[in-house]
Amino acid sequence: MGMEQLMHWISEYGYFALFFCLWLGIVGMPIPDEVIVMTGGFVSSLGVLQLVPSFIVTYLGVVSGLSIGYTLGRHYGVGLTKKFQEKEKWRPYLAKSEKLVDKYGKFALILSYFLPVVRHVIPYVVGSHKMKFRHYALYSYSIGLIWTAAFFLVGYQFGTAIPAIASASRNWGYVALGVIVVSIVIYQVIRVYRQKKFMKMSS
Repeated sequence: MGMEQLMHWISEYGYFALFFCLWLGIVGMPIPDEVIVMTGGFVSSLGVLQLVPSFIVTYLGVVSGLSIGYTLGRHYGVGLTKKFQEKEKWRPYLAKSEKLVDKYGKFALILSYFLPVVRHVIPYVVGSHKMKFRHYALYSYSIGLIWTAAFFLVGYQFGTAIPAIASASRNWGYVALGVIVVSIVIYQVIRVYRQKKFMKMSS
């Protein structure tokens, strides 16, 4: 399933499709979360969805999907860990998540947002380690807001380039994304400054 199908779903079912696709990330939906979030920004720029509601729904889709992983891990941690270990595809991500949690503790939740797949496994891990929900929410929801805002903004500004941006972020890491976001911010600041300068000269 590609971006065209995702666009069709969002056009057809609106905010529900956007939320549900992100929520399904927990079961391994074949579209990366980054692409879904950027698409949310893109459809907002086209007027298909309204900007603020679209962002709110996108953010809630991201954090609620990951929170389900935390809840399952907290209540069924041992059984889920065994299932992950039995599946060759998931075994390395589980091992990497365990190492991150052992090394960085709560801060592993922050790092996990920038690691595809691991982002979905770590909530299980911290949940199985009985991390208190308020600690999980503080770290995961805070960085989740920043992460969602960054990709949503990129999609809003450069929606037609979503496949290339998603590929760059995976091949070159989040340095590429950081450069893009900083460039957008600088562009917006310069544009606002020029508009204010023009208005002063006109008055």
